[in-house]
Amino acid sequence: MSPILGATQLSETAALKDKGIEENMKLSKILVATAVFLSIGCFAKDVEPAKQTPASVPNTLQQTLYHGGDIITMAGDTPSYVEAVVQREGKIVFTGSKADALARFKGKAREVDLEGQTMLPGFIDGHGHVFNVGLQALAANMLPAPDGDGNTVADLQRLLREWMAENRSFIESTGWVIGFGYDDSQLERYPTKADLDAVSNEYPIIIIHQSGHLSVVNSKALEMVGYNAETKDPKGGKIRRTEGSEEPNGVLEEVAHFNVLIAKFLPRMTADLQDEMLLKGQQLYASFGYTTAQEGRSTPDGTAAMERAAGRGELLLDVVSYVDILSNRAAATSRYKGRTYTNRYRVGGVKLNLDGSPQGKTAWLTHPYLIPPEGEAKDYQGYESMTDVEAYKHVADAYENNWQIMAHCNGDAAIDQYIEAVAKANQVFGNDDRRTIIIHAQTAREDQLDSFVAEDIFPSFFPMHTFYWGDWHVNSVLGKERAFKISPTNSAFKKGLRFTSHHDAPVALPSSIRVLSATVTRVSRSGDIIGPDERISAYLGLKSLTEWAAYQHFEEATKGTIEEGKVADFVVLDKNPLKVDPMQLEKLEVVATYKGGQAIYSK
Repeated sequence: MSPILGATQLSETAALKDKGIEENMKLSKILVATAVFLSIGCFAKDVEPAKQTPASVPNTLQQTLYHGGDIITMAGDTPSYVEAVVQREGKIVFTGSKADALARFKGKAREVDLEGQTMLPGFIDGHGHVFNVGLQALAANMLPAPDGDGNTVADLQRLLREWMAENRSFIESTGWVIGFGYDDSQLERYPTKADLDAVSNEYPIIIIHQSGHLSVVNSKALEMVGYNAETKDPKGGKIRRTEGSEEPNGVLEEVAHFNVLIAKFLPRMTADLQDEMLLKGQQLYASFGYTTAQEGRSTPDGTAAMERAAGRGELLLDVVSYVDILSNRAAATSRYKGRTYTNRYRVGGVKLNLDGSPQGKTAWLTHPYLIPPEGEAKDYQGYESMTDVEAYKHVADAYENNWQIMAHCNGDAAIDQYIEAVAKANQVFGNDDRRTIIIHAQTAREDQLDSFVAEDIFPSFFPMHTFYWGDWHVNSVLGKERAFKISPTNSAFKKGLRFTSHHDAPVALPSSIRVLSATVTRVSRSGDIIGPDERISAYLGLKSLTEWAAYQHFEEATKGTIEEGKVADFVVLDKNPLKVDPMQLEKLEVVATYKGGQAIYSK
């Protein structure tokens, strides 16, 4: 396959460099084209035959020898380097000195000179939604600066109109207008149905909050789903109302939102559009050095698309899926279930959702939000997705079937609920290295970290919140004390916990560099450090993207380090992240990505 997509990273002031996307990629087996993805540094370009640099020489031999730069193995508790690596047919067959490598493989392997750049194991997605990233690519970009132009409500309206003019075929195919990424923390006010009605009442419109847990819809969409003044809030969700009445104002939270997105919009997506979504998601992942992607809440439509791609042998990356235990339980028993990939796809387990989003103020807390959402009382603490009995039922279901389970828990009340369910399930079914996962764990308390240790719960944190919403957490969501403890990576490490750091794309770009930078520096949009005591070293940050991520997925025997016998999954960076000022990590760039020894991306 030809290399795909390129990407620049974020500036020192925590801003993405605005660039467009060039649609000029070629794939031999799968769909062509990559549409504009956000308005940021993503370029697609073919590699022309040239000098022997990463990803630039056709591999006519079965072996490839890499040398000429820092090669960080990521094996061990401290950094270790080798001078040369050799791969054969997708497996690492040699690591060691350049002299020994040349003595054994000179003339028998294609040589790739790293030219002073740095090679690492391919990055492994701790938590994201590779299929839904493709949906974001197809939708109107509602993100605020630095990732887009959605800085005011008027901007959102303009962006929708521009998208509608450029995407008539999508509208005609689906019957919907869709935008993704509005962020009320960066807007002058919350948008409503009236704002979307001003754009169009001919088509239903849905714009999805950057968290993915809320949306705003127009009157046409409300009519289609049947939400009106007489409609009660669904369990686990809310329909926000116009002040002084019961009339829906267009803002939908959690289940009320998913009832529109999953039940009304997604079924309108054709199989071809779904396949395109999956392809584009993988392309963007590859541009950030990921060789293993996660679909962290697989719906029936997403599962079908991944199975189609696997059946045709068209997956670019390894994709591990965690199926929604509520809507897609049957997929947990599919032929792709297990710890071995079939044509680069497997079902790794199931996903449970126990609360909402802290930045959207739907996460379930034990203490009130600093400033409650509009219309809520001062003691508002968010809300649960289900009862304790229901939560345990689903955890027990996973344990009884020996499915690895991951649960979305942002608020500490939701974390308490999950810990209780897991502890009970461990007593009933035993805990034989299940690697039960908690996703986000944003507001995890010290005592809850102790429970993670006791119950063998593996946390996947979301430190990118410190950049995107750190200031919002301090000033509106949690207050300084709680905000400074979000994603407590250092506290977890001190307690002996391994963890991963993730991007939760499409909530944020699947930027490995932003993940690393935020985990290490915790610098916010304004330049403040959100919780200096929770910063960790760059090496540990890389561990959370490589070796520990492999462990989370039961793949440590084959991935996560550069060692003989493991898969030849590599990422090449322009500089060594262990040798630059931590505050400059955000400026690192992914130069090349290799999957099984084959170049799938080149800058």
